[in-house]
Amino acid sequence: METSTVRALRGATTVETDTPEEISSRTLEVLHALLEQNSLEHQDLISIFFTATPDLVSAFPATGPRLNGFGDVPLMCAQEIAVNGSARRCVRILLHVNTDKARGELHHVYLHGAQGLRDDLPK
Repeated sequence: METSTVRALRGATTVETDTPEEISSRTLEVLHALLEQNSLEHQDLISIFFTATPDLVSAFPATGPRLNGFGDVPLMCAQEIAVNGSARRCVRILLHVNTDKARGELHHVYLHGAQGLRDDLPK
């Protein structure tokens, strides 16, 4: 019997324009990349926490995932704190999963303008 552990994965992306379509598309893109790069299945998901910078107001980041197959996973959104000089139009994801991988084997995903946010984390 394999033993699984609860782990957390980080991801982020940015959007060019504050539209529901782009927020949904980019959020799904980073979410799918997190699953793919970590060989995770839908059943491994525990919950997903999304934040959006204060300049994104047209849609909740969880809406795209909720309408595209993740509606059975607990999803929550919050506003990222406004810090001078921080990334603009940014959606961040904290994904909680069951996995048998060690923490150092996990791959965090940062796309588009968010690529430089956490260059200290393993790729």
